[in-house]
Amino acid sequence: MIATRCLKGARGLAISLLIVGATAFSVSAETIRISIGTQDQVINTAVGGATVRELELLEKYLPTTGQYEGVDYNIEWSSYTSGPPITNKMLANQIDIGLMGDFPAVINMITFRQESDIESIYIGTLAYSPNGAGNAVVVPKASDVTSLEDLEGATISVPFGSAAHGMVLKALQDAGIDPENDVRLISQAPEVGGTSLRTGQIDAHADFVPFGELFPFRGFARKIFDGAQTGVPTLHGIVVRSDFAREHPEIVVAFLKAMLEANQTFRDSPEAISAQIEDWSGIDKEVVYMFLGPSGLQPLDPTIRPVHLEALQSSIATLISLGKVDEGINPEDVNGWVDESFLTQAMAEMGLGYDEVVAAGQNYQIEGSDALTSEPIEDPKMAAQFWVQGEETVTHFASIQNMIGGLAQLLDEGKAADVMFVHDRENGWKLFAENSYYVRDGEEISAFLLKEDADSYAASVGAEVTDFRALQEAVTASQEIANRDLAE
Repeated sequence: MIATRCLKGARGLAISLLIVGATAFSVSAETIRISIGTQDQVINTAVGGATVRELELLEKYLPTTGQYEGVDYNIEWSSYTSGPPITNKMLANQIDIGLMGDFPAVINMITFRQESDIESIYIGTLAYSPNGAGNAVVVPKASDVTSLEDLEGATISVPFGSAAHGMVLKALQDAGIDPENDVRLISQAPEVGGTSLRTGQIDAHADFVPFGELFPFRGFARKIFDGAQTGVPTLHGIVVRSDFAREHPEIVVAFLKAMLEANQTFRDSPEAISAQIEDWSGIDKEVVYMFLGPSGLQPLDPTIRPVHLEALQSSIATLISLGKVDEGINPEDVNGWVDESFLTQAMAEMGLGYDEVVAAGQNYQIEGSDALTSEPIEDPKMAAQFWVQGEETVTHFASIQNMIGGLAQLLDEGKAADVMFVHDRENGWKLFAENSYYVRDGEEISAFLLKEDADSYAASVGAEVTDFRALQEAVTASQEIANRDLAE
């Protein structure tokens, strides 16, 4: 997808007709191209890509005074399925600003240093996970595979050069599987990987945000490994050609101001923006909300802090361990590659404090009152939600038990929920209720992403692990008994 927009400066297209005798002279304004490469289907890039593009936020902040008075802006947007094509076009000076994940971002840094007389600069983060949540490995829904260890000798597809590529290489190594010899890795874009899963042409597919959740949500895949199991941070961020940044620092600042507004717009109206992103990207709004909504999998944090540097450094370390980079490249190289000055300038011009911006992302959690009991939601990790068909906002509950009670009321009213969310007890990760494991300890119900974690907790409290349908039946039966006792 390639889109081009033209925006004229404050004085419009500067054309002056100078009449000297019978001769007219025409002076045209300067045209500045701003070419941005994004990934519409990669939800982590939405606040710097589709949201900025469709709401025309960059146009709002572009400079129109001083050296930019009367200029004609030619804004070019292009979308790709992964980061490597963006790097190729940046090298060819066809893209000025690129949005990509950590693994392709460091490849971008290395490639520029090896193949160009200029460099790229990492200027800000879009969304991130401190533990690697978002990347995942999925298998066909009917597959017998339950862990990475079961994939020895299997064919696994992954978009080469992507954040998921780095994740799966490390995860296989950690599982004692040699990525070079024990499995067959092939490169497939997300849409191809999804088709291959449906048709049984591959045994597993590794991918980045949002496909590890999207494919199970659409019913044809099952997640067997979550990037959070690596414990290694992951992110998507923004890189810019150094020559463009030097020549037009005000435009780089304007782009970051547009992204900061997009972040706040999402936090103010997560359901509405999720629905719009579904229109712009084709990714179901429920999956968008899962990643970027309150208590979502990927906090929106534009800064470049130690956790973000760790994500970039870990990607280089993985490349080094696999012998994929030349000597002389080391993880510490990212320290001189990042430049937060454009972002801090954008914050200053918008009247935003650095700590304020960080806190806005970290504190974006489920809050308010329980829709069933009106009790306050005090612990987001124990909260639950559902999104009712046809309703514009998500319904919040303080507990899973209350959410199940809310589902029973929906049924009585002839309604249904499109999706239900719970959160991992230990880590707070947002989960699809129907794909999670549960432990019921009296009135308290805990959800888990990993069965081994559920098993461990169940053993500690003397309970059993169950799935959502069995849990729903048990809770509903208990509530019916309680209601009969009250009636008697």
